[in-house]
Amino acid sequence: MKKSNSRRAFIKKAALGSTALSSAPMIFGSTKHEKLLLDRAYKTQIFGINDQINIGLIGSGIQGIYDTNAALGVAGIKIVAVCDLYEDRLVRAKELWGNDLFTTRDYRKLLALENIDAVIVATPDHWHKKITIDALKAGKHVYCEKPMVQKWEEGQEIIAAQKSSGKICQVGSQAMSSLGNEKAKQLYEEGAIGEIVMLDFYNDRYSAEGAWQYPIPPHISADSIDFDTFLGTAPKVAFEAKRFFRWRNYKDYGTGVAGDLFVHAFSTLNHVISSNGPIRAQATGGLRYWKDGRDVPDVSITLYDYPKTATHAAFNAAFRINFIAGNGGGGGFKLIGTEGQMDVGQRAVTLTRSKLGMVPGDYSMIAYSKATQEKIVAAYAEKNLDSRASSLNIGKTKWEAPRDYKGGHYDHFINFFEAIRGNNTVVQDPTFGLRAAGAALLANESYYKGKAVHWNPDEMRLI
Repeated sequence: MKKSNSRRAFIKKAALGSTALSSAPMIFGSTKHEKLLLDRAYKTQIFGINDQINIGLIGSGIQGIYDTNAALGVAGIKIVAVCDLYEDRLVRAKELWGNDLFTTRDYRKLLALENIDAVIVATPDHWHKKITIDALKAGKHVYCEKPMVQKWEEGQEIIAAQKSSGKICQVGSQAMSSLGNEKAKQLYEEGAIGEIVMLDFYNDRYSAEGAWQYPIPPHISADSIDFDTFLGTAPKVAFEAKRFFRWRNYKDYGTGVAGDLFVHAFSTLNHVISSNGPIRAQATGGLRYWKDGRDVPDVSITLYDYPKTATHAAFNAAFRINFIAGNGGGGGFKLIGTEGQMDVGQRAVTLTRSKLGMVPGDYSMIAYSKATQEKIVAAYAEKNLDSRASSLNIGKTKWEAPRDYKGGHYDHFINFFEAIRGNNTVVQDPTFGLRAAGAALLANESYYKGKAVHWNPDEMRLI
């Protein structure tokens, strides 16, 4: 990776206008203390019926619907089939996408349809591996929601299935393809923050919905849900509606805050700095407020160690989730380096460069006599540590997408479908997906074991 850690070199590049990335973001100007336009050029294409990509949705819950709507925003895409274990969701699918949809409770019947080219797998986490592999073996391209696997040991099977099938498999961490991620990667590789020393990621929430207390339809009965199939390989229990509708709250079906939220941050982090992931994790936390039967924490803090590699220095990462944040909520993703900080979002990147104080001030000088102080000041002046150039190379610059930017979710599906059409490769294949999921799931390994855990990011396994 070509990288300059010189602030002066970075400022010069920015002033001249950064080079365009492969997906053609346009950067207009670059001066300190200004908002700059960040945009993307999309292809304008019209597809005939023989050129369209037909998709099927497996798991028509909240994320499945958002995924499908994002996919249908791409030209040349049509949804033809939906599978879900809850009858009312199949009714809702037809309300959204038409009465001519094929609907079923059995995903195998959907995979058997010859007119389906690709499927979206948006089921609970414990079904991801099984359905993704079955879909690849059935000759379908797969968009599998994050985390790719519930357990890190499952990942190699998906990698092998994808390679043997020859089909495209994209993992659905949608911020991966965003303009924000692309600009952050470009800035990092140009040396905008110097050497990375820390990542600070946090997500604060203050609502029942944000804490996964999703609504449960009144008068729900076991007849309308195929609960036994939902359980799958998980322990057999009696029908309980909240396990189905609020499955993220249970480690038998989900992956807690690590698999739901940490994994997005790992996808962005590993992409921006071209890393395979951390080598160590230490987690703590607990169930502080939402004591509704869930067995996963609602407050989680995990510290990660990243090793020095060819693309980054050794650094530490802090991942924090609070589902009962009395401040009202918020979040952030901050890459902090020796020469600056990037605040990264899907739609914007803010770069802040500050002046490193190298000359002693009143605080430390107070202990010396006036004569000694004068000598110290003269000695530091000879070193020229507080140069004019260092004062000029500071400030704040924000790159921001226009209001009509379609967003990272849309871009991720553009990437997926363009790969199916043979025009590119996916940005988050199963190997990348396992590295992001594996790193996130280290938080669960550490939390439940009550000790630090170690990970081999190259071989993607616990040590």
